[in-house]
Amino acid sequence: MSTGRSRCTTTLPTDMRIGDASRVSGASARSLRHYEDEGLIVPGRCGNGFRDYCQSTIDRVLTIRSLLESGLSVRLIRELLPRLTDEPDVDTDAVRAEFLHEVQSYRDRLAARISVLTDQQAALDTYLRQARHPAP
Repeated sequence: MSTGRSRCTTTLPTDMRIGDASRVSGASARSLRHYEDEGLIVPGRCGNGFRDYCQSTIDRVLTIRSLLESGLSVRLIRELLPRLTDEPDVDTDAVRAEFLHEVQSYRDRLAARISVLTDQQAALDTYLRQARHPAP
């Protein structure tokens, strides 16, 4: 997967402007600009300065959205995703292992939070039962 650099040409039907890229990827135009500002994608530019999104950039946006929807931070995605996909001299197995470690760590923190929330919910359920039906 590349960083999404593309050239603007009318012969490539997969190249598109931001509105089309938004419709295809499901990300708002504002999100696409934010991903660019964060260095997550680098769309090409047409001669008139308009952003030009190729299929590899759209694919990258879909990956980014999936990772963000999973709860990963932009920081983690920005740090590790490019090293997994763009740098030919990087030991991708080591980077992938680091990325998976970070994802596992996030998942474990999330599981711990869910456990605490489940305990709190159970305590509230008990309180509500007792409050609605006080013991004689």
